[in-house]
Amino acid sequence: MDLGYLVAYMVDFIRSKMDLANLLGLIGGIFYVASVTLRTMIPLRIAAIISNILFMGYGLMAKALPTFFMYAVLLPINCFRLYQIQQLVKRVKVASQGDLDMEWLKPFMTKKNFKAGDILFHKGDAANAMYYTVTGKFLVKEINVELPPGRVMGELGFLAPDNKRTATVECIEDGQVLFIIYDKVRELYFQDPDFGFYFLKLTSERLLQNMARLEAEIDTYKARIQALEAAAAASARPT
Repeated sequence: MDLGYLVAYMVDFIRSKMDLANLLGLIGGIFYVASVTLRTMIPLRIAAIISNILFMGYGLMAKALPTFFMYAVLLPINCFRLYQIQQLVKRVKVASQGDLDMEWLKPFMTKKNFKAGDILFHKGDAANAMYYTVTGKFLVKEINVELPPGRVMGELGFLAPDNKRTATVECIEDGQVLFIIYDKVRELYFQDPDFGFYFLKLTSERLLQNMARLEAEIDTYKARIQALEAAAAASARPT
């Protein structure tokens, strides 16, 4: 069988089978392949939804009940997952433009209770989670800063090259925190480029706030030192 005959046979075969049902199935297959090769979640889910609809059309017209049933089940699942990731990206965008509220992250976090005197982590420990304070008070020992409810801590370990804790945090008043492991943060980060961008923006603004607070405390400390030096100099003068 020569190549020309084989090509002609394949063309005739495709023409003989290319009714509307098979055309829908063929296009659906193209979108299915696209859905498993795309790297970002929103385009992936959109391609999967289009593929589901086309395969449902194929199953209906070809009277293939298993095909129609399978993709009829997958369609609402993919639609729901697309809705979830779109809502997540929207919440992160709102958070990045506001007061850095972490409400968007709470559904992905786990509760944990601490007693006064408990150490959440030590400086230099391997970091594997970030925390959000719900109740109680927590002390960053190296800089003597209290963290009230509604504060994020441990996020620097996610960005640090060696994933090490940069400070020790101790519970000084019984309280509850929410925590999320870094593997989950990475999963959310890579699900969508917009999510990754706004998460970095959110974390950067948090770092800038921390730096501003530390600079203010340093300025206050310097002012106190200068006041003490002035008082000491005044008392040393002869009357």
